[in-house]
Amino acid sequence: MNSHTTSSGGTTEAVSTHNVFGAPCWVSLTSRDLPATEEFYRAVLGWTWRRATLGEHFRVALLDGAPVAGIAGVAAMWQMTVAWTPYFAVPSADVAAARARERGGTVAVGPIALPPGRAALLADRDGATFGIWEGGLITDWELWRSYAPAFIRLHTRDAFDSAIFYGEILDWASGQDGCCEVDYEGGEVVLRSRGDAVARIESGALEAAPDPAIRPHWQIHFRVADVEACARATEKNGGTVLSERADEAVLRDPDGAQFTVTSRRER
Repeated sequence: MNSHTTSSGGTTEAVSTHNVFGAPCWVSLTSRDLPATEEFYRAVLGWTWRRATLGEHFRVALLDGAPVAGIAGVAAMWQMTVAWTPYFAVPSADVAAARARERGGTVAVGPIALPPGRAALLADRDGATFGIWEGGLITDWELWRSYAPAFIRLHTRDAFDSAIFYGEILDWASGQDGCCEVDYEGGEVVLRSRGDAVARIESGALEAAPDPAIRPHWQIHFRVADVEACARATEKNGGTVLSERADEAVLRDPDGAQFTVTSRRER
């Protein structure tokens, strides 16, 4: 098992997806214009960048020296949608992809080898895109959790049905050591890993009929010190503020990818 160096210079053992499974472990953005994307997120979220091992079209975003997200400037080249995508840790990408197919999901890419692991890009029964990752994690898991998204939220038509779909693929609430637990709070399905809320699924009240107007998608929530400053930086750098309140703002980058910033104080 490989080791990773933290931003403080110490070394921690890499965590394998065999030990951490079912939980979000990475987020990645597909982009049409890599330099413009780098400049936008540097201005809005304070990220710096380094080249990824996958090639010149890929970057890893750093916050205080810690990896927090990936950018792939391949949307035009590979005819992919510009969007943020969460990746979930799995012990076996092949098993998880097969489970998704069996339950009506779609395997768009993979599983393929992407050292230090294997990955696949999937869509659930309602079309929401997500990824799976097997193997050594890209960065130390606890470090990523402290710097990376506050949580991710699935906006879908039927939260209960979606929770069953993802639970069967990712072994949520399976009783296995280290698995994620599922709760129902305030009309949302809440996924907890080691006590922390790491994902939420919402479609309105759980007893309500599925909403046909919702376009299912995963929304990434990044924790920030100043929500208003992020919103103003978004407007200044060619993005769009879709909604804003004191503790949270929904933003869109100039390429069209949507994300949310959430106050660190609220988290």
